[in-house]
Amino acid sequence: MSLRVLVGCKRVIDYAVKIRVKPDKTGVVTDGVKHSMNPFDEIAIEEAETIRTALAMGADRGLHVEVDAKEAETLSPSHVSKILAEVAKKENINLIILGKQAIDDDSNATAQMTAARLNWPQATFASKVEVKNDKLEVIREVDGGLETIEVKLPAVVSADLRLNEPRYATLPNIMKAKKKKIDKMKPSDLGVELTKHFDVLEVSEPPQREGGVKVEDVDTLIAKLKEVGRI
Repeated sequence: MSLRVLVGCKRVIDYAVKIRVKPDKTGVVTDGVKHSMNPFDEIAIEEAETIRTALAMGADRGLHVEVDAKEAETLSPSHVSKILAEVAKKENINLIILGKQAIDDDSNATAQMTAARLNWPQATFASKVEVKNDKLEVIREVDGGLETIEVKLPAVVSADLRLNEPRYATLPNIMKAKKKKIDKMKPSDLGVELTKHFDVLEVSEPPQREGGVKVEDVDTLIAKLKEVGRI
């Protein structure tokens, strides 16, 4: 059996960077700020690579759907799911693996919307994936613990934190990757319009947290809590 696997990757502000709001409060500062791949997307890539190895498949090319900076500011899961669905049709994909959410907007909606647009089964919050004939057995992380489901291919899977540990990109592999083909296209090439669904009215920083205090004993703790109206 062979699979054509599509993995989505989002570029986000690096998780170690302190986010700063623009002076005009229209968004956050991105110019001159370190960006990196969304951590959940790294997990998705690692899972695709694991399946590729098991099935003697090769991840041989990239596809860059270019969006200008202004459009990117209001790009939503609805837009991205349209793009992914059209790419899946164009490339005859039968498995899409995405990170469960991006660490910038935390929407957790792209995988679900993509599955809906393609009318494919979905297995979200995956912590383990096994290929069994023409089906996937997926262990999902849910509020009550773990849930095991089986879905037919083609399908959409979203990766949770414990699905795997992404490997470190070695210098030889980075050099090899530079030789791999990357096709470029616009959303319009896929028949997708990036009509805005919302306008950003204001972005503001959360209120500053006040410093804590140490107390000597339980009685002082209770008195302090009463003082600030917590009990």
